[in-house]
Amino acid sequence: MEQVGLAAATADVSLWSLFMQAGIVVKLVMLGLIAASVWTWAIVIDKYLAYGRARRQFDKFEQVFWSGQSLEELYRTLSERNNTGLASIFVAAMREWKKSFERGARSPIGLQMRIDRAMDVTLARETEFLSARLGSLATIGSAGPFIGLFGTVVGIMTSFQAIAGSKSTNLAVVAPGIAEALLATAIGLVAAIPAVIAYNKFSADAGKLSGRMEGFADEFSAILSRQIDEKLQPRQAAQ
Repeated sequence: MEQVGLAAATADVSLWSLFMQAGIVVKLVMLGLIAASVWTWAIVIDKYLAYGRARRQFDKFEQVFWSGQSLEELYRTLSERNNTGLASIFVAAMREWKKSFERGARSPIGLQMRIDRAMDVTLARETEFLSARLGSLATIGSAGPFIGLFGTVVGIMTSFQAIAGSKSTNLAVVAPGIAEALLATAIGLVAAIPAVIAYNKFSADAGKLSGRMEGFADEFSAILSRQIDEKLQPRQAAQ
């Protein structure tokens, strides 16, 4: 009989039993936190793959760009593709370069400003793409423990109500409610801790990738600035 009672007690405090015995509010809190945890890991996997792919694309583009290949030839190759990262910045600058010279650009300063503006807009768009959904990780990481704490408070209130209703302070009366409350807190931490770690890591990775794009934009702007001087100075001297 003692073994049967022990087995029943063990079953009553299993995770599934605690969830099923919880009140509707605590259940909703747990389900919400579980959904947040699943969403966190989906973002983690997506960002891990996306950032790895972005680094490989950056390395490949820089290798081609600094290999000495003609800028015109590289632009013709990339302009027909759906580009991201460094390639998209390069294509945006070259497109503005070609449009301006086709229309007979005369002001080096104006042309340089338009090219820099085109690269800045593309850089902002690419940076926003890299940082997409990182805000969700920050929200889950900061709000998860508090949402779990809310479930804990509700569970403890339920335990005290059970004590008042049964007029007994026996641990068997209050244990299920307290266990449900602690389970809500645990699920909140399970959702929040990976979200905080992932947010810090991916924010740093996004910053490094954005820094590489900014560095390339500055270098390419200097290259085009020299070419602008070479092309426009003879034209201005002739006039």
